[in-house]
Amino acid sequence: MTVELSAADARALALRAQGLVPGVLPLRPAQASRASLVRRSAAVDASLRALGAVQLDTVSVLARSHELVQYARLGAIGREAVEEAYWGGGKGLEHPEGATTFEYWSHAASILPVEEWPLFSFRRRAYLRRGFHWHKEPTKAIAQVRRQLAAEGPLTTTQMGGAKKGSDWWDWSDTKVAVEWLLFLGEVVCVRRVGWRRVYDLAERAIPEEHRTPAVADPAWVDDEGVHGPTDDDCLRGLLVRSVRVMGVGTFADIVDVHRLGPSRVLPRPRLEALLAELVADGRVATAAVEGWAAPAYADPAGLSALAAGSGGRSRTTLLSPFDSLVWHRERTERLFGFDYTMELYVPQDQRVHGYFTMPVLHGGRLVARVDPKRDKQVLHARQVTFETGRRGAVPASAVTGTAAALREAASWVGSTSVAVGRVIPERARDALVAALR
Repeated sequence: MTVELSAADARALALRAQGLVPGVLPLRPAQASRASLVRRSAAVDASLRALGAVQLDTVSVLARSHELVQYARLGAIGREAVEEAYWGGGKGLEHPEGATTFEYWSHAASILPVEEWPLFSFRRRAYLRRGFHWHKEPTKAIAQVRRQLAAEGPLTTTQMGGAKKGSDWWDWSDTKVAVEWLLFLGEVVCVRRVGWRRVYDLAERAIPEEHRTPAVADPAWVDDEGVHGPTDDDCLRGLLVRSVRVMGVGTFADIVDVHRLGPSRVLPRPRLEALLAELVADGRVATAAVEGWAAPAYADPAGLSALAAGSGGRSRTTLLSPFDSLVWHRERTERLFGFDYTMELYVPQDQRVHGYFTMPVLHGGRLVARVDPKRDKQVLHARQVTFETGRRGAVPASAVTGTAAALREAASWVGSTSVAVGRVIPERARDALVAALR
C-alpha cells in the first residue's frame, strides 16, 4: 500500500533520518561540551552509522566538512572525538584494533561504517572489470606496493616512495597510482588518517575477519575474478535499503544518488527498480506519494512508524556544510525545502551569487538562509547572508533570529568572540540580524 505524505511529513522524515532532530542521536548538542571523550566519540560513531556515509573533502573554512557534519548534529563535539570515532584517534600509523570504519568511493570519497565493506564488493568488481582509465598501469609499482605493505605496513604514500612526480597535484607518482588502484580493488584499505594523510594497509590485516568472510560458508563470496563479497545483487539490495533509511523518503533518483549506484550501462535503471521492488515486496521499503512531487517515492518503514507515533520534534538550528548529506541532491533539496541551492566553491569568484563556502541555515525544520563564513582570528565574518523571502519579499522574523543563533553557536564552536556581518540580502534585514546577534 502506498502511503500518502504531506510536504511537511516528508521534511520531518528526512530530518529525523539525518539525525537533525534532537533526541534521535545519543547525545544532545547542549550536552556535547560537558560530555566525556568516550561519550562524544560514541555519539559520532552512532551518527556515522545513522548516515551510512560522510563525505570527505579537503576544503576547510570553519572546519573540514566531515567535522561540520557532526557539529550540525551533535554541537561542539570536538575534533578529538570525531577522529577517535572515524580513525581510532592517536597520532601513530597503526590501524585501530578492530577497525570500525573505512574509506571508499560512495557518494564521493567517504568515510563508511566497516560493516558496509562487504556491500562494496560490487564496485570493486566493477573497477577490476573496467581496468585502468586515468593512468598507464604501473605494473612494477603495484607489485612493490603489495610487498612493502605486507612487510612494513601500515604506511603513508610518503613512506612508500612519495605521492607526486612533480609540483602539480594531479602529477601522481607510480607508487601513488598503484596504491590507489589497489584501494579501488579492495586489496588495500584506509581505516586510518593521521594529520589528514591516508594510512594504507592490506585489507586482510585491517578489515576485521567477520566483514571479509560470510557468516555461513558460501562459495559465491569469491567470484571468478577473485573479489571477495556478496553477489552484486545482494550488495545492491543492502545499499538500497540503507539508502532509503538514511534519506527517510526519496524518489528513485534520490535513493540511488546516496552511493552513486547509477543508473548506468552497467547498472541500468530497470535492474535497480526491480531490486527496489523486491525490497518493497518483503516489507523492507515502503512506497509513498509525496505532496508536490511528480515522481513516486520510497520511504523507510521505521521512519513512517515514528512519524505516526509523533516521534521527533523540531529540527536543530545550525549551519550545514555544502557536503552535508541532507543537501547532497540539489533537486531533492528544492523539492523538500523549496531551497534552490548551488555550491559555488568551484565557480569563478566574479560569477558567484552567494559566496565561496555557502552554508545553508537550518531552523525550525526549514532552510531559511545561506551564509558565506570566514574566520579571522577572534572574529567570525558572515561575509554574505542571503535570506529566503516570503511571497511579498519579506524575511520572517524567525529566520533572522534562527540565523543569528546559528552564527553565534558557530562562532563559539570555532573560538571566535564576535560575529561581523557583511552584505545582507535583502539589505532591509540587516539591522534586524545585527540586533539579533547582540
